Amino acid sequence: MDATAQNVKAESIWKGGNQPLNASYGKIMMWFFIVSDALTFSGFLAAYGFSRYKFIETWPIADEVFTHFPFLHGVEAPMYYVALMTFILIFSSVTMVLAVDAGHQMKKNKVAIYMFLTIIGGLIFVGSQAWEWKNFIKGEFGAIETKGGQILQFVDAETGKQIALHEFATASPTERTQHTRSKGLWFVSEKSLPSYTVSDIQNAYAEHPNVLIRTQEIVPNLDKLKASPRVSDQVLAERLETQLVNSDAFGQKAIYKREFSDERIKSAVAVVEGANLVHNEYGNRLFADFFFFITGFHGFHVFSGVVINIIIFFNVILGTYEKRGHYEMVEKVGLYWHFVDLVWVFVFTFFYLV
Repeated sequence: MDATAQNVKAESIWKGGNQPLNASYGKIMMWFFIVSDALTFSGFLAAYGFSRYKFIETWPIADEVFTHFPFLHGVEAPMYYVALMTFILIFSSVTMVLAVDAGHQMKKNKVAIYMFLTIIGGLIFVGSQAWEWKNFIKGEFGAIETKGGQILQFVDAETGKQIALHEFATASPTERTQHTRSKGLWFVSEKSLPSYTVSDIQNAYAEHPNVLIRTQEIVPNLDKLKASPRVSDQVLAERLETQLVNSDAFGQKAIYKREFSDERIKSAVAVVEGANLVHNEYGNRLFADFFFFITGFHGFHVFSGVVINIIIFFNVILGTYEKRGHYEMVEKVGLYWHFVDLVWVFVFTFFYLV
């Protein structure tokens, strides 16, 4: 092949035109969006990983936070519902593949059926995520916060299981009311008041000797600390062996003996119920911040995908793509939906499982 023929072939491949690299403009732009959005999610997950590594000693354990399952109140089901949500979203990706394949075969009815199933799966996922947010914000057990911002939870001395504030505390009558714009300065308001005061919790704790305090700290490997060349590590190991009930429970939350729990509760300054961007009954506040931001950002993507899928679904019903002679729009929205599913796999892995 001479140089002229080679130049002509190169121009036909790389010159671009209406479909460079045999892909339409819409597909290429969708891939550009997916790559850029993937980098955004990668940054969020990297920031989460860095923060967790830095505060690993006080980071909440996911199995103890996400234990709710619809219609199974009081039943411990750690991560079960999150796993079900993941399965539903992945299944919706399968139906999207079938919709795209049906589009290639120009089968309008099948495209509509599979698009409808994809929409249902997306709606179930978004609704489940909203339900999970509700439980996370409301909380289940409650805790107290110390001057240093540490979260103290309560456990039963016999079973070692966490107990809720209402199981041992009684709210005292008070004339304190929530400050709203209608009951004070019009431009000032405050969040809802907790069910109990710090004094209520401290008094109830003193009356229940079977209640111990569990901190947000994770029990270190005491054998490793004892073997450490640093004297400070050895002293820490000896102190924790004396103070902790579960000193041999490496990797679990630290539970203090009664006499040392008494000292911890004296430093309480606030009662925390549930989680928000300021307080978090489960532990480190950053955990709640990342939960709201990462899952919320992904939930927005899923919701946007559902809206787009609904629009495409009605276009399929109206025969819009049948008239065009192709279902490329279904394929393009399918790329976006697969991307959203893949991102959730990474979020589920690094945020919930690891």
